[in-house]
Amino acid sequence: MQDFESLAHVRLECKYHVVFVPKYRRKVMYGKLKATVGRILRELCEQKGIELLEGHAMPDHIHLCMSIPPKYSVSYTVRFLKGKSAVRIHRELLRERRMPGLHF
Repeated sequence: MQDFESLAHVRLECKYHVVFVPKYRRKVMYGKLKATVGRILRELCEQKGIELLEGHAMPDHIHLCMSIPPKYSVSYTVRFLKGKSAVRIHRELLRERRMPGLHF
């Protein structure tokens, strides 16, 4: 028997495999950036109550296995994680305050 989450009238298991790819699939995930991106994504998931089951960063993409509560759609969660993580990466690692024209 599997362990399901349960609410008042529902038993559920909402697990999703999401892959984040940088623009032009550039190989930019090395060393300090790789560790910092992982920490930032974990903090953002905790902020919204999303359970990050597993994550793996490759040089040109990131794999995430997440358990998303049913009150958030998958598209909302991905949009939130990509947007907030990009802003925090620019501020913490690249020391940039203005975001227009910058991409990660």
